[in-house]
Amino acid sequence: MPNYFSRRRSLIDVARRAACVAGVLVSTALGAIVPVHAGEVVTDMAGRQVTLPDHVDRILLGEGRLLYAVALLEGKQPLGRIVGWQGELQSLDPQTWQQYEKVFPKIDTIPKIGQSSEATVSAEKALALKPDLAIFSIGGHGPGRHNALVKEFAAAGVPVIFVDFRQKPLEDTVPSLRLMGKAMQREAQAEAYISLYESHLKAVRDAVATIPSNQRPKVFVQLLAGVWPGCCHTVGNGSIGEFVDAAGGVNVARDLLPGVIGDLNIEHVIASQPDVYIATGTRGNANQLRIHVGAQTTAADARDSLDAFVKSPGIASIKAVREGRTHGLWHNFYDSPYNIVAVEAMLNWFYPGRFRQIDANATFTEIHKRFLAVPYDGTYWIDGDKP
Repeated sequence: MPNYFSRRRSLIDVARRAACVAGVLVSTALGAIVPVHAGEVVTDMAGRQVTLPDHVDRILLGEGRLLYAVALLEGKQPLGRIVGWQGELQSLDPQTWQQYEKVFPKIDTIPKIGQSSEATVSAEKALALKPDLAIFSIGGHGPGRHNALVKEFAAAGVPVIFVDFRQKPLEDTVPSLRLMGKAMQREAQAEAYISLYESHLKAVRDAVATIPSNQRPKVFVQLLAGVWPGCCHTVGNGSIGEFVDAAGGVNVARDLLPGVIGDLNIEHVIASQPDVYIATGTRGNANQLRIHVGAQTTAADARDSLDAFVKSPGIASIKAVREGRTHGLWHNFYDSPYNIVAVEAMLNWFYPGRFRQIDANATFTEIHKRFLAVPYDGTYWIDGDKP
């Protein structure tokens, strides 16, 4: 291993000098001609200074769900340069895994460096994959900022960039994608998606600006409803809470939780009298009392799961549930650059019929058509039946 990386650093140094002198263009593994950022230093989302690589043929992902972002930039070959990743995509979002598996069977052969927690990450496995670039998330299920693997990669001459789609999603999605675009030599693709994202977010904010603060609905979000016993796992400041704020809702848990996520007892939730109830979920087992949404899920299955869940003791007593303002949302929007779709869906839940020009379904259709290599099949949000 040391011999490989010492030779690698020497080759990189030679390549950098040559690129700087000649100002050449290089071809990526997928055939696109792009400028070389030879030795350019950037600041990642963890505030670290990182020197970008000259070529990126082999990418390691610290979280499997970073595929959501990578796929936007890689076009028809979303897995083409991924040589390894954390294993939580398959376990925590199996329906998306299966969606990609149908089109790209290669997904089953990509090595995993761990399972679904940072503690399971194997530095030995990660180093053995010999990546040109590693992309990690500043929070989540993979190696964090202080993981020893970061220093080991640095010592081996492998750049590590940290991005964020989960802690401050609406603030950090654009700079994270811009950073990935530059590091992966996919700047044009990144800027194309950023243009869509920013224009849609501005449209939502312009719409919300017309709503007086005293006319905004109170909203309660139950995270992964049914996964944990009892009620209620929810979000305060940050994460999906940012979606609620941006869409013009008043998150009833915002002032009750000290951090991003936490738990409220059902009495607190009932007493807060929310106007809108949102439960997040994934497809899950059909026999489990959970919210089933995501890829490969029918609208009927999604609605049936939501309607069954809100009949649970305690939940049925919440004001929004009694009045029929219940909704289900794909949980993984919280960790994805597709989060603008969730914001648009919420806007229309909070103000039904008022902003028809903002259409979450049309937005997600466009994202799939323009940027993704898998079909848009499934139900990612749903309205419950009226009482």
